[in-house]
Formats: sequence, C-alpha cells, structure tokens
Amino acid sequence: MTGGREDRVNTRKLMLYRNFKHQELFDDFEWLMNNADNDYYNQDDIVALLYECVNELLEIADSYGFEGNLYHNFLGFILANNENAFSTSSEITGAPKGTVNQIAIHDFAIFKQLMDYDLREIDKALNVDAISMISDYKNDGKTSKVFNKRVRDRICELTKLLENAADVSEYYRHVTDFYKAYGVGSFGLHKAFRLISHEGEETQIIPVTSIDHVYLNDLVGYELQKKKLIENTEAFIAGKQANNVLLYGDAGTGKSSSIKAILNEYYGKGLRMIEVYKHQFDRLSDIIETVKNRNYKFIIYMDDLSFEDFEIEYKYLKAVIEGGLGKKPENVLIYATSNRRHLIKESFRDKDDVGQDIHKSDTVQEKLSLASRFGLSIYYGSPDKKQFNTIVSVLAQKYKITMDEEKLYHEANVWELNHGGLSGRTAMQFITYLLGRDDLYGV
Repeated sequence: MTGGREDRVNTRKLMLYRNFKHQELFDDFEWLMNNADNDYYNQDDIVALLYECVNELLEIADSYGFEGNLYHNFLGFILANNENAFSTSSEITGAPKGTVNQIAIHDFAIFKQLMDYDLREIDKALNVDAISMISDYKNDGKTSKVFNKRVRDRICELTKLLENAADVSEYYRHVTDFYKAYGVGSFGLHKAFRLISHEGEETQIIPVTSIDHVYLNDLVGYELQKKKLIENTEAFIAGKQANNVLLYGDAGTGKSSSIKAILNEYYGKGLRMIEVYKHQFDRLSDIIETVKNRNYKFIIYMDDLSFEDFEIEYKYLKAVIEGGLGKKPENVLIYATSNRRHLIKESFRDKDDVGQDIHKSDTVQEKLSLASRFGLSIYYGSPDKKQFNTIVSVLAQKYKITMDEEKLYHEANVWELNHGGLSGRTAMQFITYLLGRDDLYGV
C-alpha cells in the first residue's frame, strides 16, 4: 500500500468552519482518510485511532440521539452548530451577499467531499469492521440528552438532504435554507436559555432543553391580559417599538405560563428567551453584549421578581432598562413576573421614619421607579368562584375526565379551600389529583 491517493481530503483549507466542538475528532477522521493505507505508519496504531474515533462517535450519538450514518450526522451537526461570519449572517434573513458567499462555497465543497467519501475504505485498508457498524446505526428509540426531539430531527433531516445533494450548489442551498429556517448554533437550535455565572469567570449562556409545551389557548380566561401581551410581543418581533413588560398579581394566576406560552407561540418567528435570576443581575450587561448583534429577538425573563428593602440588585436592572450610557439593543426586551406591583418591599417606615432619611419622598420614589420603567404592566387577579369552576371544567375536558359536573365542582371547591384558594394553579393541581385517582373518579 502507499499513501499517494488522488482523493486526499484537506480540511485544513477550511476558512469559515473552524474551531468547532469535537474539532479533534474531525481532524482524526481526515487523517484516517488520508493515511489508513500508508505503510509508513504502524497499522496497530492506526486501528487504535480508528476505534477511538468510532467510540467518540457512539458517545456523540448517545448524547444527541443520532442514528443512521453517524459520521454524516456528525458533519451535519458541525454545519448546523458552527457560528461564523457566514452562518450568523444567513440566519433568519437568508444568505448574505458578497465575497463571504464564495468562501462558504469553498468550505461546502470540502464538506461535500468528506460526506461523499466512503469510510468503509478505511475498514478495507485496515482489514477491520469498525465503520460498517456506524454506517447504519440504530439507537433503539433513544432521544437526545442535549437537544429536544424537534431539533435532533432537524439536524438528521439536514444530513439526509446533504447526503443526496448532487453538487456543491445544492449543498449550499440546503445549508442556507436550514440557517434561514432554524438559525445556527445554540441560539438557533434552542428556544430558551439560562445563565451559569461564577465570580471572576465569564458568563455562560446555556440552553434549557426541556420547556413546558404550553400555548396561549391552553390558558383559560385572562383574554384581555393575553391580548396585551400578544400585541406587545408581535410588535417586538416585527421590529416595531415595544415595551418591557411586568406581569403582576396574585399567585397561581398564569403569569409565568403566559410568558412560556409566548415563547412557544413565537419561537418559529425568531423569538428566544433567557432566564435570569436576581443574583445574576450584575451580568445583564454581558448578556446584552452577547446577543445584541444576532438576528433573533431576545426576551430576558425574570420570574417571581421582588426585592426586600435591604437588597440592591434592582439597581443593576434599573440601569439596564433605562438610564445607562449604552443604548439597549432593539432586539432585547425584559419580561418579568411578580406578586408585587411595585417589586420592592415598602413599609410605613419609608414614609414616617424622618429620623432615618431627611428626604423621605426620595426613598419612596427610588423604590417606585423600578416598576415604572416597565412600559407595560398587566394585572393578573385571582378568579372568582364562577371563573374557577370554568377553568376546572375546561381542564377536565382537556384531560378527558368523566365526572358529573355538579360533583366535579363540589370536589374542586373542597380542594381549593384546602390547597391555596381560587387560582388556575389550584385548578390544575386538582385535575392532577383526579388523574392520579382514576379508580375513584372514573378518569
């Protein structure tokens, strides 16, 4: 055997698609393609490298839920996940114009060569049977630990299209269509995120892979509240002026569910959400700096927002919402929920304790000013008895609970008296109780 084949692959010529996750595995496969039949190297060492590569592909398949040709899925994942000048420009708005297009085509030609290469040639050169085991892999129905099923399926669908692409121009079209439809990288492939932040370290924005599949039609009542939230969100997505939003009111009335529903409704139109806790407010500027130039609309979500009178984190929030030197990007809004209308705990001492604060009105205004910086405040009040029964009835129909209406309402009213009072949350908890007691209630 010799190492002088004419079909050598040189991925070092890649200009845009570089420095991605699993780069070492990518490079090792290129080396195997070019050197598996080269007598210069010890065959046992080459076989050992091949098995290491196959093992890593199997680990990736287990994490991401891939099946079929695992190497091709790996290449599809790289293309779907790599953020670069071309891919980030292509997301949402479509392929960019200019020289970067030609550079992308150059890289896609290399990827197509990799995908067209029959890896079984490595098996033949080494007289082993490793590649064949990952060429038509079955994962026994396992789902992704990293992506939700929808995202995993999209990557697998992209891979199938690329496998069958007749030429580089068709390859280019499939990849750019994917970017335009779904975006690229973490922000493209996921809808919700949270922060990992440690003192002295860079803030990381990581995906939340499991989101409640709640939609606005699932929320019974509160039609005016939902209408206001929808109008503001649609204006935001359309690039029009929109307000930061505070949803406040009684516990268990659907404030948090409304925001989750908004995310599920408008994710397909480029809406993304980042959940931030108040102890992370000092990282808000970092978040905004990270997302300001992406072609998505970001809602920074703060759930159950409130401050005790000794807490000062609200000052970071005030500066970000309105008042800092830097202009808040047009693709960022803040949506928050709270049981408190004014967010910060107030006491009669604020008004009466002259000895502690000569300018007592300034103290009160300082606390009230945070809530006033949310341009849109939407109140969610507890339902009355009739509205509560309606919520219970709708939920019972949704979950196919068969029970006499009078008995259903009676049991629901007994439940709410002992479990938190009249609210949508209490109604759902009652339905959950019934679903677990089908022997008693004929579910």
